[in-house]
Amino acid sequence: MDSKSSKIGRRFEGKVAIVTASTQGIGFSIAQRLALEGASVVISSRRQGKRRKGTVPVSCEEEMSQDLETFKEQSLRFERNVDEAVKKLKQQGIEVLGVVCHVSNAQQRKSLVEQTVQRNVDEAVKKLKQQGIEVLGVVCHVSNAQQRKSLVEQTVQDASPHLTKGSSIVFISSLSAYQPPSSMAMYGVTKTALLGLTKALATEMAPHTRVNCVAPGTVPTHFASFITENDTIAGII
Repeated sequence: MDSKSSKIGRRFEGKVAIVTASTQGIGFSIAQRLALEGASVVISSRRQGKRRKGTVPVSCEEEMSQDLETFKEQSLRFERNVDEAVKKLKQQGIEVLGVVCHVSNAQQRKSLVEQTVQRNVDEAVKKLKQQGIEVLGVVCHVSNAQQRKSLVEQTVQDASPHLTKGSSIVFISSLSAYQPPSSMAMYGVTKTALLGLTKALATEMAPHTRVNCVAPGTVPTHFASFITENDTIAGII
């Protein structure tokens, strides 16, 4: 870890952070910063390789309609994508856990939460053993059959049994949520929905868990390259 990083505060010491879609772009930077400030970070991704420049992201519907062989092939690439992000962070002296997770897959969401919990149980056990205290760490999962309305809500609900007093949930929306541009209307509408979900969950989960939403403008990431590298679309937006 470089001297600049060593000067960063440790606000999140003892905290656990799951950052979804965090192997590149905004998510990666968020995970990196949380870890530098002391959090125990878990990163995840549903997608491998970088998109070809100038192409529009594949929708969930298109991705889920792919045949089984294509899905298997992508699953292997997903793992490499996560591994590459973990490796990149380790090269900076940052230890994180990387988990492949597509939030539309109930089993993968469950695995993401369970691996996060188990990792931190293991770390606690290790610290106690270093003090000469022998303990057994066990993770117990209680299933919840409540009907879920959206992928984001499902992810929050999967994690909620493990949220302690003072926990925080942060969604990433977009400025396009306030005025969805015609060139990417559906994307804007989904981000608008996140604003409403934030307000609803903030009321529901108060006072022990804070729920906030960040709405950034255009950030020059791989995801946004079809905007930032296309003068016509950029002009419209």
